[in-house]
Amino acid sequence: MREIVFDTETTGLSFAGGDRIVEIGCVELVNRCETGRVYHAYFNPGRAMPAEAQAVHGLSDAFLSDKKRFDEHVEELLDFIGDAPLVAHNAGFDFSFLNGELGGCGRGAICTTRMVDTLMIARQRLPGAKHTLDALCTRFGIDRSRRVLHGALLDAQLLAQVYVELSGGRQIGLGLVAEAIGVAAPVVAAPMASCSTRPPRHFAASPAELAAHSAFLARLKDPLWSVTPSG
Repeated sequence: MREIVFDTETTGLSFAGGDRIVEIGCVELVNRCETGRVYHAYFNPGRAMPAEAQAVHGLSDAFLSDKKRFDEHVEELLDFIGDAPLVAHNAGFDFSFLNGELGGCGRGAICTTRMVDTLMIARQRLPGAKHTLDALCTRFGIDRSRRVLHGALLDAQLLAQVYVELSGGRQIGLGLVAEAIGVAAPVVAAPMASCSTRPPRHFAASPAELAAHSAFLARLKDPLWSVTPSG
């Protein structure tokens, strides 16, 4: 099964309030295994970047000024995601921006039935725990040392690993990646160890040991085996 794990960075929290996507990162999974295919793009939002948003992701007006608009990337983005389920952390937020941008360039919205929300999954699987991406990476031993600022592609790559762990761990993908890309998975059989047999050894008592045993028995008074049972 093909799935796309994605993340967005934006100018703020509300598409309806005028905020826009400035970065998107997508990671392809097949049978819950990363294939190595990714999609990543920055967008010129056509508006100023608020200081509080820039503090989160580090994307400035100067950096984004020469980037293409979302509508100039929309074809390649839609080609990459295809009809796969879309996995995101707090997915309702990312879907609202993605569908807002699609609507703004005359494209149909992506149905929310394709939405997989890892935040909801984490709350169900790990009640009472912290469910931020950082907390989940720490819980599952996923290296997040490069995550100094939020970045859409890096966060999608981290989330892909978290999603696999929330779905049962890395072992679920064993033997499936090669099958998914049309390569026969090798079957490795352990060779049987060859061993030589040796003749059985007999541990008979020596004459001296037998004599010592007889002498010991002779010293016993009224041993049980010499008592004649009464009728």
